Amino acid sequence: MRFNNDYNKGAHPAIIKALADHNDTSFPGYGTDDLCAMAADSIRKYLDGSKEYDIHFLEGGTQANYTVIASALRPYQAVISADTGHISCHETGAVENTGHKIIALNNRDGKISAEDIEKTAKDYADSRIKEHIVMPRMVYISFPTELGSLYSLKELEDIKSVCTKYSMYLFIDGARMGYGLGSSDNDVSLKDISRLADVFYIGGTKCGALFGEAVVIGNDELKPDFRSYIKQNGGMLAKGWLLGLQFQVLFEDGLYFQITKKAVDEAYRIRNAFMEKGIPLKTISPTNQQFALLTKEQAEHLEKEHVFEFEGMEGDMIVARFCTSFATVKEETDALIRTINEL
Repeated sequence: MRFNNDYNKGAHPAIIKALADHNDTSFPGYGTDDLCAMAADSIRKYLDGSKEYDIHFLEGGTQANYTVIASALRPYQAVISADTGHISCHETGAVENTGHKIIALNNRDGKISAEDIEKTAKDYADSRIKEHIVMPRMVYISFPTELGSLYSLKELEDIKSVCTKYSMYLFIDGARMGYGLGSSDNDVSLKDISRLADVFYIGGTKCGALFGEAVVIGNDELKPDFRSYIKQNGGMLAKGWLLGLQFQVLFEDGLYFQITKKAVDEAYRIRNAFMEKGIPLKTISPTNQQFALLTKEQAEHLEKEHVFEFEGMEGDMIVARFCTSFATVKEETDALIRTINEL
């Protein structure tokens, strides 16, 4: 049984049924169909009503990240990220390959602070040799982070305040956004995110869809010609209706929020099982990713029946990540908990 990631199964059954139901329907290409328009409207119901949003559907998270960043920045401009940020350590230099430097800041539980961001921005603003150094023009954060942690509403508002002060865009990677919104520790809504972010995306690949991410642009400066950047970067799916249909199913009646919350609830059961067994956790994650510190013997026992992610070492302990997903069923979690109790 796989707990190594949150995309190891296909898609929610409602999406598979909808795909079958529409299989013999003809659609125009490249996301200009009615399903994409309907999906965008369904998403807009959850967004802040004080501004208008352009919504585009891309195939994957890395593609969404580098397309957004490349379209927003001039060649001499850089993006600020946590050193654990996905663009910094899990995308094979995709952002750098578009010609933009990543300014990696030390993370605290996967997050970066408004204070550290401001110091970086102020160092540039006060510099007398601006023409010799890159300009920080965007702040990239993930919700949730790579370590499963969450930004509070206050933290997001503080970061946005710094971005406004120094004329930087705020870009929020939402590959696992549903699992953050579904956390009992969360005090942020999708409406809050849309109000604060200049651009963000809602992950489908890890949250119930076969594939796909919905990029939401609220800042008018970033809207012109974005489809051209999508096409140039290989992200414009000819059968774009496949993406629109999936997000329409997920957002028409709030299915997205239901299935991701269920995954978080299952993750809490795993977290509690480790804690009750006295097995330490690297961090108390409030989302669907749980990080246990295991001895070599414990890891070997667990991996006889369960697949999990090895995240390196902390001293002589193995950092093991266990991920639940929209498709995790109670019986799978029960089996893992039984194995944990045998340790």
